[in-house]
Amino acid sequence: MSKIVVAIDFSDCSINAFLHALSIAQNTRSDMILVWVQKSAGHTDKFGVSQVDHTKKVEKEFQDLIEKYQPELPGNKITFRIRPGKVFTEIAEEARTNKAFMVVCGTHGASGFEKFWIGSNANRIVSACTCPVITIRGGVNVSRPLKKIVMSVDSTQETRQKASFTAMLAKAHNAEIYIIKLYSTKTKAVRQNVDLFTSQVERFFSQEGVKFNTIAEETEDIPESVINYSKKIDSNLISIMTEQESSTSTLWLGPYAQQIVNHSPIPVLSVHSRDVYTGLGF
Repeated sequence: MSKIVVAIDFSDCSINAFLHALSIAQNTRSDMILVWVQKSAGHTDKFGVSQVDHTKKVEKEFQDLIEKYQPELPGNKITFRIRPGKVFTEIAEEARTNKAFMVVCGTHGASGFEKFWIGSNANRIVSACTCPVITIRGGVNVSRPLKKIVMSVDSTQETRQKASFTAMLAKAHNAEIYIIKLYSTKTKAVRQNVDLFTSQVERFFSQEGVKFNTIAEETEDIPESVINYSKKIDSNLISIMTEQESSTSTLWLGPYAQQIVNHSPIPVLSVHSRDVYTGLGF
C-alpha cells in the first residue's frame, strides 16, 4: 500500500499542506501518516507549558483531524505519529521506515504548538528525505485540482530523473506537464545537451501516455524563469531536482532548489538525484 507522510505543526500552513496531500492520496489511493515532532521529554516552554500538556493537545488535534477527513479517503487510512527528536531527521526516518513514496510539508508556519518549526526545517526535510518531497507555502488554494505541472529541463544529466515521478503524478491526476527547457549559456555543446535531454523526456512522456507541451527559454536566472513561467500558465506544481550539495555534512539544498522552494508561490516537488525510478532507459 502506498503511503504519504505529512509533516504537521498545526499551523495554518501545515494544515493547508495536509489538505493538498489528502487530494494526492485520494488520486493515488495512498494511506497518510501525519507526523508531529516533539522536543525532549520534560521540556517546558517559556510560557510554562509542559511537553506532556503539548502532547495531549496534539493527540486531540490529530484525532479531530482524522475524524473529520477520514471519510474523504475511503479504502485507505489516516494515522498519526508523535516522534521525539529533530524535525527533519524524524520526518525523514518516518518516511524511510514506512517506505513512503512521498513527503508533504508546509514551507512556513504562522501558529501552532511548535511555532515555525515547519518553516525553519523545510529545506532540511527536503534534503534529509530519500523520497520526493512536496513543499507548499501558506495561502495556496487547496480547492484547485492538480492539472498543470511545470517541469524544467537543463543541461545536467540528473535533470531527467524527475520525469518518472512527475509522470506518475500527472497520470494519477490526469494532469498536463509543461516542459520548460532552459538555455543558460550560448555554448553549443551545453545547448545540445538541453535539446537531447528534452527529447528523451518527451519520448518517455509519449510512451507513458502523458499529455505535455514544451517551450524553450533563454535565461540568466533559472529559478526566476521557472517560477515566472509557472505563474504565467497558472500551474499547480513545479517539479525540480534538488541538486543537493553532497560535499558538505549539513543538510541544505543547492542554490537553485533553495530559491525555488523558498520563493515559489506554487507547490514544489523536489526529487533527489539519488532517487531511482525506472522507465527512462538511462
